[in-house]
Formats: sequence, structure tokens, C-alpha cells
Amino acid sequence: MKSHSVGAVGLIQKELFSFRDEEYKAFNKKLVPNVDEKTMIGIRTPVLRSFAKNFFKSYPDKAEAFMKILPHTYFEENNLHAFFIEQIRDFETCLAKTEAFLPFIDNWETCDLFSPPVFKKHPDAVYERILVWLKSKHCYTVRYAIGCLLSNYLDAEFKTEMLELAASVESDEYYIKMMVAWYFSFALIKQYDAAIPYIQNRRLEPFTHAKAIQKAIESTRIPSEIKTYLKTLK
Repeated sequence: MKSHSVGAVGLIQKELFSFRDEEYKAFNKKLVPNVDEKTMIGIRTPVLRSFAKNFFKSYPDKAEAFMKILPHTYFEENNLHAFFIEQIRDFETCLAKTEAFLPFIDNWETCDLFSPPVFKKHPDAVYERILVWLKSKHCYTVRYAIGCLLSNYLDAEFKTEMLELAASVESDEYYIKMMVAWYFSFALIKQYDAAIPYIQNRRLEPFTHAKAIQKAIESTRIPSEIKTYLKTLK
């Protein structure tokens, strides 16, 4: 089984290097500065996502074998792993694969770019796991949890308690604070009446408070009069 997994990794790495784009690598390494550029191949996200979809459909056994080998060597292998997880249609399997992968995420891009479609069909079960992920000591597990609240729980599945969950996250990690800010900027778009008291009462720590307002003001989905009001709350 191990040799099968190693063989799958070798095959996939060969494919990944065929998509190498040095110009894109130079651009992307500036966006993800905490990733060692020696581990970055340089593959545009749409290209990698398309490859993941086709490879998973054609070689599910090799994709499965690949996901068993952690940690990965290359940044794009982590992103590919995330995209493979998105292809899984069985909820329990998808959740298990996600939880096995979360501790190995080491950057914001990998963390933010995958959101399994099957999760939206099981909001209550995922929410239970979000409550656990928020208590993690791993930066990107917490960020992923807040990102899930942003992506899947600001519309029909929204509960006011979720705002309190996000506001109560205590961390000095920049990438966690930024995700909390993003969450509240979207909450101001989608659940304004529930979210605005958190800004009015300065429930967020100063950096996150300022960033939430900044991101909300930059949005084209917030009316100009609300933007004007938000500026007074800086």
C-alpha cells in the first residue's frame, strides 16, 4: 500500500511540474510570504482545480493514495489535496479527510480555497465540528472554522450566536484576526442589524475592528450611507 501511495505521489508531481508557470510563481510567492518559495511550483489555481477534478474522476484510487501521504512536499500538492477533498461526495468521508488535512495546512491560501460542496448539505453536523475547530491551537484550523462560518452560515443557516463565536476568538495570529475581520465585513453586508452592535460597541480587538470596517467600506455591496456611518465608528 505504501509503495502504491509513493507511486501516486511521483505520478502527480510529474503532472504538476508540467503546469509550471514561473511568472505566476513570482507573483504568487508575494501573496503567501510565509511559504518557502523552494516548495512553490507555480501553478495557476484554475489550472490546478481543473486537474484535480479530472484526475479524481479518472484515477480515484491514486487520488486516495496521494491523500494518505502527509505532509506533502510542495505548496501546490497541499492545494491539490484540498481540491481532491472537494470532489468527495460522501459526507462522512469528506469530513474525515478534511479533519485529517487541517493540521497540515500552513498558509492562508490553502486554508481559504477549499469549501466542500457536500458540507452545505449537512450544516448542523459541520457546525458541530466548527465549534471544535474554533478551540484548536492550530492557526489555520481556527481560520478555516471562521471561513466556514463566513461561506456557509451568513444566509439561511445564520444564527446570531455565530457572531458571538467569531467575536470571542482570542488570538495574536495575524491570519486569524484577518479572517475575523473578513467575517464581520460580510456579516455587515448580509446580517447588518445583528452585526452592527459588535462594531458600535467595539467588541473586536482594535486591529480586527479597524480591518472589519475597512473591508466593509471597500465592498460594493454596502450602501454609501452605511459606509459613511461606519467611518464614524473607526
